[in-house]
Amino acid sequence: MTRKPAPLAFKPDIEDAAKRWDAFYAGEIIDRPVVCVTAPRPGVKLPPVTRRYYDKVHSGIDDILSRALERAEGTFFGGEAVPTFNPSFGPDEISVFCGAEFAWSQDSPDTNWSVPFVEDWAKALPLRLHDEHPLWQRMLKLYRRAAERLAGKMVISSLDLHTNMDLLSGIRGPQRLCMDLLDCPEMIDRAMADARAIFPQIWRTTAEAGRMDELGYCHGIYSMEGAAYLQCDFSCMMSPAMFRRWVLPALEEEAQIVKHVVYHWDGPGALVHTNDLLASRGLHSLSYVPGAGRGSHLDHIELMKRIQAGGKAVQFSGNAEQIKLAHRQLKPEKVFYTTGCRTQAEAEALLDWFVKNT
Repeated sequence: MTRKPAPLAFKPDIEDAAKRWDAFYAGEIIDRPVVCVTAPRPGVKLPPVTRRYYDKVHSGIDDILSRALERAEGTFFGGEAVPTFNPSFGPDEISVFCGAEFAWSQDSPDTNWSVPFVEDWAKALPLRLHDEHPLWQRMLKLYRRAAERLAGKMVISSLDLHTNMDLLSGIRGPQRLCMDLLDCPEMIDRAMADARAIFPQIWRTTAEAGRMDELGYCHGIYSMEGAAYLQCDFSCMMSPAMFRRWVLPALEEEAQIVKHVVYHWDGPGALVHTNDLLASRGLHSLSYVPGAGRGSHLDHIELMKRIQAGGKAVQFSGNAEQIKLAHRQLKPEKVFYTTGCRTQAEAEALLDWFVKNT
């Protein structure tokens, strides 16, 4: 087992959860697969989360943390679910920390995006993390204050790591980047080298600010050593050869730094990279996102089975009945389930069901 987990008041069984996560990373199970299930505690009605990114950027830091603590205190974290505070400013925050600006819309209050700024790669390179950027400084302040106030209660998540080619897409724009891959691949080589150098700087700086080596890492998955989701949403617009040239080496490098990794595999257009992902080093689990209108994870159970047969674990999300059905078809040592229940009693009964049926 890894280092003993830091105690959490909102997760009194964190040691048991940590043991199951460690077994999962080792390709083993203890008495059931990993199941992350949450529910409101008895008598608690959890308010909906709205304008989460706008709130993180514009509200008072202590107000943000107070709301996070209130919500976590009213939540039952069952199985391997771990109370976690996510400090993210939005999907393109890494691009913003490297010089882009956020765009907001009243029509999409729960998300944001970056405004590309690269007109000429030759003039824009080398890319760098803007240490002096006010939002980067705010992020580090948020991490440090969160570590002070949440220690012993919650874990702090990593950022939304749209790095590697997603970073280039955020600062250049996806359409122009598609053309660049064909028109000036050598320039993309240089830009990707810069992007890869930025990743460890961001990872280590935020981990230090959030005292993660002391308090633990949780970004959907939990570990005292390091844990996060990695991704490249832009990959749906790349050929397998391009993916192998630019993205896969970067992902494997990032995984080596992070230690325990789930790859966020977004949309059917990215399925062309299936074989390369199955052969990859360091991407322990694949989390496939079918896309709007393309069904649930249960509708893609054959893909899940193929992933497991290829040696990777999978994330399976669904309601209680869906994950029970999936459990009858998937290898229990190569899956982690994520779900929510209406009550704590239902969540506890679901965990008992998995023990009895594994």
